[in-house]
Amino acid sequence: MVYATRGLVESCLRFASESDPDTVTISLSVTPAADLPEVDLPPETPVFTHFYYPDSAGSVNFVFGVDLGTPAGQTQGRFVSHPNGELRVRQRDDFHQVIFVAVPPWDDESVAVFDRRGEEQPLELLDVEPPEEFPE
Repeated sequence: MVYATRGLVESCLRFASESDPDTVTISLSVTPAADLPEVDLPPETPVFTHFYYPDSAGSVNFVFGVDLGTPAGQTQGRFVSHPNGELRVRQRDDFHQVIFVAVPPWDDESVAVFDRRGEEQPLELLDVEPPEEFPE
């Protein structure tokens, strides 16, 4: 089972809708369930709660080919949009531990989650707010 906040998935779907007909790729990170007091899950359960803006550090990425907008090793998942309607992982997708794939019409029913082998995983959306994060 993959857990994610409803707000995170809705935000990613909004990015996909606004980018259509272009694709969008968004890095996703987790918060342990222990840090989400209103969730009834084992404390160590990872819940996808945060994303990194897809265009952050874009000009640096273009020039140097390095993604400086996302902290290294701090994302456990990836959201990718497929405006062409393919609700599956494609070989050219940026593989990650967990891959969220969305297709039009960009709603809760048009998103699926896959592991890095491309096998679909069950997704449960949680109606909770993630903890606020502040830069150190």
